[in-house]
Amino acid sequence: MGIIRAEERVICYGHPNVRAEHKSTFEITCEENLSVKGTCIIGVSADKGAAGLSDIFRKTLCNDGAVLKTRLSVGNMTHTILSDGSGAFTLSHPTDLVWRRSTFVCPRTIGIYSDTVANKIPDGIISLLKDGAEMIVDLEVSFNPEVQSPSVLLPEGFFHTVEGCRCPSHKE
Repeated sequence: MGIIRAEERVICYGHPNVRAEHKSTFEITCEENLSVKGTCIIGVSADKGAAGLSDIFRKTLCNDGAVLKTRLSVGNMTHTILSDGSGAFTLSHPTDLVWRRSTFVCPRTIGIYSDTVANKIPDGIISLLKDGAEMIVDLEVSFNPEVQSPSVLLPEGFFHTVEGCRCPSHKE
């Protein structure tokens, strides 16, 4: 069958209240306003949330072993983030997209084990976003159904019992 790939583009904008201080997530939302309490939100007025992603993109990302590459482009600056997909994703939230360092999943989650969170996005990008700049968010997901998910099955006999064992740690 081979590798399945799908792409999406989300357009959003910065806001004067972008703080990018969160240590475990970052978020893009369709909402227009942003309070100073939204320390993970880096983009507002997005043209789509999780539920607005194409069916092929959602189906590909909702697999254990899927890999999501996100490229944030603001002005002449770009930053790339790698995350994992998950079979637990629902991608059903109408307004939000959230990338997480953890494995927590809710309807807004688009990526887990993300290698970048809000407080690690380059300062130059954040500065432009604080000025209200447009941000293009390119999403590329790939999934190879022929490769086992990260939860690797161990070969039979990998773990052995003490009974009948002759290894040094189990000698009586």
